[in-house]
Amino acid sequence: MKPTEGPEPGNRTLLTAFVLSGLSNHPELQHLLFFTFCLMYTITIIGNLLIFMVTLHPTLHTPMYFFLRVLSFLDISIASAIVPKMLVNFLSEDRSISYTGCATQLYCVVFLGTTEWYLLTAMAYDRYVAICNPLRYSVLLNSRVCHSLVLLSFSGGIFVSVVQTAWVFTLPFCGPQINYFFCDIPPLIILSCTDTSLYEKQIITATVLVIFAPFCLILVSYACILSSILKISSTEGRYKTFSTCSSHLIVVTFYFASGTMNYLRPKSSSSEDTKKVLALIYTTIIPTLNPLIYSLRSKEMKGVLIKSIAELRKR
Repeated sequence: MKPTEGPEPGNRTLLTAFVLSGLSNHPELQHLLFFTFCLMYTITIIGNLLIFMVTLHPTLHTPMYFFLRVLSFLDISIASAIVPKMLVNFLSEDRSISYTGCATQLYCVVFLGTTEWYLLTAMAYDRYVAICNPLRYSVLLNSRVCHSLVLLSFSGGIFVSVVQTAWVFTLPFCGPQINYFFCDIPPLIILSCTDTSLYEKQIITATVLVIFAPFCLILVSYACILSSILKISSTEGRYKTFSTCSSHLIVVTFYFASGTMNYLRPKSSSSEDTKKVLALIYTTIIPTLNPLIYSLRSKEMKGVLIKSIAELRKR
């Protein structure tokens, strides 16, 4: 690495690559971690592909399952942007990632994460319309509206990821060692050898716009949903109605809690291990659990899956 010109030439270097520390530096844990995350990644791919294919069934051509199909695609994508490199690092002494590769990984993670959060907001609107305005459901959430909501989610993800990646990689970095298992905003800011207070304020602003604002819309949707549920006279009816949105509520809670705690205070005093665990939740654990959460709580999906398996056995 060649030193660059600047007021403190001894502290800054022209980086061509970074080195990821990974989840743990204990050699005896590397194989265990490899098999654990290899299993989780396999479950993520198979589970989400299964949901993707099952929701293509003609009986499941509704907005809820259309959004779920897009969510499965995003889960596969965000896991694939992180886990394969992480698996290689578990078994290799060379944990380097190129400068371009790091920027690309950061872009993908921010893009996919932001898009997924916006999509979860659209899914909350879907549940609101289905429960609070069931007679107008097919009108308010027709095919054109659903595709527009997905397009807006992807557009928002592209805009946020371009801005965040461009800002972060204008920072001068004092060394290649990233104490993390993938290229993310908080560890890269910590690695910078310049005043990052402006960048931290920008990240807080982005967190409010990207996470808090949609979360407020989700809260409003669920407040209206709860109000409608309480008007249902029978306990069985209340339970049945609430069960249609409980899976979504579980995912939103995990996603919101882990995302805000990690990005709202990028240079907080919380330990690096805590930040790694939080990052694992929204990049690895949630994509693994989503197929289980949604499929186990959906009678329609289980019915189609059982029917499809029965048809395959007959062949």
